[in-house]
Amino acid sequence: MFEKLVILEIARAMASHAALRQNAVSQNIANADTPGYAARDVAPFAEVYAATSGGTMRATRSAHLPGGSAAAAMISPRREPGTMSPNGNSVSLEDEMVKAAEVKRQHDLALAIYKTSLGVLRSSLGRR
Repeated sequence: MFEKLVILEIARAMASHAALRQNAVSQNIANADTPGYAARDVAPFAEVYAATSGGTMRATRSAHLPGGSAAAAMISPRREPGTMSPNGNSVSLEDEMVKAAEVKRQHDLALAIYKTSLGVLRSSLGRR
């Protein structure tokens, strides 16, 4: 019954994604003055989880269209037009601070899901 709890797997994946994205944000901040540095980011959690967890649609009949390709949870360069500095750097410290706050919120959500799930399990077992 408790061999595979999907909610705990989702919380773990969300926390891992937040850690990966925090790594990308910290690299961007560290290289804010590096000439030619392209700011990097990670694909949104929903896309990464759907691609890696089997959450993609599957064909059950031969008439179904094939699904799309899976998104990779890699840190990839992001280039937005008009945000380059004169030295070719695309890091905006203001944007990175906003992203850092988003990452913290995502990590806090993952911990809250995990904590609540453990509380439900303890209650179902008659423990507090």
